[in-house]
Parts: sequence; C-alpha cells; structure tokens
Amino acid sequence: MITDRRRLLALTAAGLAMPGLLRAEETWPDRPVRLIVPWPPGGSTDTVARILQPKLGEVLGRPVVIDNRGGASGSIGAIEAARVQPDGYSWMLAYDTQATNESVMRLPFRTMEAFAPVCLVATGPLALVAHASTPYRTYADVVAAAKKAPDTLNYATSGVGGLAHVATTLLQQRGGFKMVHVPYRGGGPATQDAVAGHVPLFMSNVVVISQHIKAGVLRPLGVTTRTQSRHVPGTPSFAEQGLTDFEAPTWWAMLGRAGTPQPILDRMHAALMKVLADPDVRAKIEEQGADVVASSPQECGRFLQTEIDRWGKVIRDNGIQADS
Repeated sequence: MITDRRRLLALTAAGLAMPGLLRAEETWPDRPVRLIVPWPPGGSTDTVARILQPKLGEVLGRPVVIDNRGGASGSIGAIEAARVQPDGYSWMLAYDTQATNESVMRLPFRTMEAFAPVCLVATGPLALVAHASTPYRTYADVVAAAKKAPDTLNYATSGVGGLAHVATTLLQQRGGFKMVHVPYRGGGPATQDAVAGHVPLFMSNVVVISQHIKAGVLRPLGVTTRTQSRHVPGTPSFAEQGLTDFEAPTWWAMLGRAGTPQPILDRMHAALMKVLADPDVRAKIEEQGADVVASSPQECGRFLQTEIDRWGKVIRDNGIQADS
C-alpha cells in the first residue's frame, strides 16, 4: 500500500512538472539570450560574435546580448559559462584556447564534460607577421636571427597556452630555434602593440590583422594552414617552407552548457545554420579572414576532442604552463 502510494505521488509530481518543463522548452527563448565572449572587445572572437549577433537575434526572435568576459587566455569567461544554469539563456562562442587551456592551467571543469557542442562556426589560418620596420622579410630570416641570438627575439600572441603560442612553440621545436614569448590579454591589445611596432613579431589569427596586412603595416611570413590560404595570398604555409605536415588552423565554436535540454540545443543549432547560410553573414566572416564551417553538433564534438588531445601532447612535451 505504501509502495503504491509512493508511486502515485511520484507519478503525480512528474505529471505536474512535465507540462512546465515542456512549456519552457517550447517557448524558448522568451527573453534575451546571453552570448559569452571570453575575450575583450576588438579581438577575433568578439568580431565573429558581433557579425553573428544581429542575424541570430532576428532568427531567435529575441535580442542576443554579448557579454565580454576577457582574461586568462579565455578561461575567465569559460569558467563563467561552465557554471551557468543549463536553461538555454547563456551560450559561449569559444576560441581555440578552449582546447588548450585545460592542459595549460588548472580549471574547475573539463570542456567535454561542462559543455554541449553546438556548432563549429568557422576556421582560419594563423599567420606569423613582422612589423614593416623590421628586417624580417621571410620566415627563414626569423629562423636565422633566432638561431644567431637565441632567446632575444620577441613574438606576441593573444595569451599563454593559446593555439598561437602552442603552434609557435612547435615551430621552434621543429625548427631548432628559440624566441621569447610576449603574451597579451587578448588579440585586440596584442594587435595594437604589433601595429605600433612595440613587438617585432606577432602570431595571430588573420581576423584581427587582415586590414593591417593589406595596409602593409604587418608583413606576413607564413600561415599555419597546410597550403597557402586565400586569406593571405602569396604567403607560403610553414608546411611549404620545410615543415612537412605542419598544420594549426584557428577556430571558433558555439557551445552550450551541458545539461541544456536537447530541444533547445537543437533549436540553437538550427538558428545558427540559418545565420551562417545568410550570404551577408558569410561574406562578413570571410572578409575577416576565416572560412565558415557550420558543422553539426557531432562534428563539432569530434573536432574539439581531437584538438584537446593533439595540442595537449605538445603542451605537456614542452612544459607549457600558465605562467610561462
């Protein structure tokens, strides 16, 4: 009798709860949606987010509010995104550091456990550039200078442990030379100093430096795609400059909080597919130096896991830590 009563109470509670849950999923979104950008304004992730923002808000029928949470190579914003309620009202546009940070620093979450992959939005090349005032006209010039005077040639990146840092570490490892890493708190501040000539070399995604390359202020010496990139015409890849099979594309992905109801994840993915299919949105992203991917959630998840495993090994092999 007691068991039957408990079953009845449980079923009644479930019956009362289910309509409310269904209504929340069916009416999502019924208020503004927050998009966490774990980088300061002016960087590539912020740029891509602001290209997506108007059309995404239009498709969802609610405003999309960008929340810049920069610092610690994107980890501060990621920590915030990892602890929000899984109700579909907070999302994160992740950058390539999402795959490297958990090997570089101690974080209170693991990416594949804390987040639900939604879509690999875009990928693009990293480019090593030199300020126009420097004597470095080719990648070979940089290698020769660094070998002649090890640990004296500075290069900037958007932060410790990001793909730009780890990829440049691998370049040095394979090329047998050593430079000095100068990390910044995001691509925006790093670009400002690179353009001003305060640092001679800068490894960056093309999104934040394309206009400066076109203006002739920054001179591209190599790209991290397997072959030359249409976004930096005339610039050979590192693979084409003797580093066989070297490849390190940068990327941006939309992630939701793990535990977000599947119907909401599906709706966000469908909304992103509409946004990324829009010719104006695609053109704006590609004008910045990136290629739209618009993947499935499953493809995004596999890509993230591969990046975590691949670059985690490079980080461990080279002892890269958050204070390096």
